[in-house]
Amino acid sequence: MTASALLLLFLLVATEIGATRTKVAEARDCLSQSHKFKGACLSSSNCAGVCRTENFPDGECHTHNFARKCFCKRAC
Repeated sequence: MTASALLLLFLLVATEIGATRTKVAEARDCLSQSHKFKGACLSSSNCAGVCRTENFPDGECHTHNFARKCFCKRAC
């Protein structure tokens, strides 16, 4: 009986400790279609290179209206 009560107490304390942790919000990414990328976007690394020339830190290919396009990406 005592062991059961201690186990229950331990579980309640462990649950409270887990619930009081601070959660860190993740930054959202804002996308903007590249103005310099030409053709179908088949390689995100090529897209990222073009986006860097447009002063964006990164870029990736996305399907938009059934076409693969390059979208430049930065934190909002």
